[in-house]
Amino acid sequence: MADNSKSEGKLADDQYVSEKDHVYVLDVDNAKLAELGYKSEFKREFSLLETCAFSFSIMGIVASVSSTLSFGLLSGGHVGLVWGWFIPSFFRSLRTSAGLYYFSAKMAPKKWAPLACWVTGWANITGQVTLVCSIDFTCAQMITTAIAVNSNGETVLSLGATYGILIAILFSHGVVCSAATRILARLNIFYVVVNVGTTLAAIIALLVLSGDNKVSTKDAFTLFENNTGWMNNGWAFMLAFTAPMWTLTGSAFISGADRSFQLQVGVGATASLGWLLLISTSFVITSVSDLLSSPLELPLPMGQIFLNVLGKRGMLAIWSFIIVVQYVTGAAQGVDASRVVFAFARDNALPGSRWWKKMNSNSVPVNAVWFVMGWAAIFGLLGFSVTALTSLAGASVIGLYTSYAAPIFLRITSGRDKFEPGPFNLGRWSIPIGIIAVSWVSFVTTMLVFPPGQAPTPQTMNYAVLIVMAVFIFATVYWLTSAHKWFHGPVRNVDGVVEKDATQM
Repeated sequence: MADNSKSEGKLADDQYVSEKDHVYVLDVDNAKLAELGYKSEFKREFSLLETCAFSFSIMGIVASVSSTLSFGLLSGGHVGLVWGWFIPSFFRSLRTSAGLYYFSAKMAPKKWAPLACWVTGWANITGQVTLVCSIDFTCAQMITTAIAVNSNGETVLSLGATYGILIAILFSHGVVCSAATRILARLNIFYVVVNVGTTLAAIIALLVLSGDNKVSTKDAFTLFENNTGWMNNGWAFMLAFTAPMWTLTGSAFISGADRSFQLQVGVGATASLGWLLLISTSFVITSVSDLLSSPLELPLPMGQIFLNVLGKRGMLAIWSFIIVVQYVTGAAQGVDASRVVFAFARDNALPGSRWWKKMNSNSVPVNAVWFVMGWAAIFGLLGFSVTALTSLAGASVIGLYTSYAAPIFLRITSGRDKFEPGPFNLGRWSIPIGIIAVSWVSFVTTMLVFPPGQAPTPQTMNYAVLIVMAVFIFATVYWLTSAHKWFHGPVRNVDGVVEKDATQM
């Protein structure tokens, strides 16, 4: 076997050797990829521990809660914070890089498989790129918050300056995400320590240092205040769901079915720690109206909470770590998004695919990385709207959850007889849970196109629908005028018989 491998040559990352019409794969993950028609093109240098750490990093608990606190505050006050996070946490998804549109194609009727693949892929890329933008935009807002607090409110940066910081962050993330996979894998252990450590520190600091300056347990869990501008309290409360839906969209892509459980643990831990942080935050908010009308004009109210409880020095100390966490979250999401762009380009589904699917010598899709950062910078222009985060968060959730729901919908309809259960499956519960999942996504995506209030202005409009519809119109026109002639779904780049373990040949 060794002689044959030398004569035939090695592919990509030294994980495949070929002989005639056979492809021998050196591990189970690569065997599964080969069965699906793909050769392994990334270096698999994330251990199980590092994969879980990546999952934590990409969701950035304390930073995500700090970024989205305003959703809960506006949509129910204490109830919005606590229960607006708890309820949606049960509706979360995991996915593989490119697996979504692959299985949409597989589960759809043969005639409609290419279109199902096309719609799912474009929805996923829209969500991935806007998620990078929304994470980095809130990171820029965190920096402006720190500057405002440090200057006692004398220096409040303009929206233009905030956009400039966003561009700088995106550029640095482009550099980081272009690094070799082994470097990113090793850094994840450091990331998770900072992430979880800062979250626990924030919970303890808020509860201990606030002393007796807390609301009652009853108020912390049940006091409802509608500050949205919507007359219906039930609808106002449901708008708080945006926060956890945005945070938990960032679960890491799965490399092998055996890792699904580990990532479920990562997502579950994120949801649980986030809830504990929000409970502790709810206890120390003595007046929601005062917080929303902060004299410092801070873009993120969580900064004012830390300032009230910890003082200036304490706030800046913990806020600096939160900025690091958010920065790392953006970098992790940039890695994820670039892999999805690469995968879709590998199937020639993007304009200029031959550029976006190129790999460098370290098996990193550098061009795809800069594709993500470039489009994130364009979407970041929404930062000049006061509802920028609402628009960006809404677009990312709509795009990602639509792509999550598409293969599930096809699985419970046309794909019932095509589905082949893997080692991690729901068994007889797959159909009822699939129905719940599709119903939930349908509700959430509809909800997220609504503006924050009943009488929106150009400045307070929710522009999520503009982003989503712009991509939808482009993808539709592209499909009707050209793509339907040549796009037939996932493109196999491995042929022949697949053997799972070359060592047994």
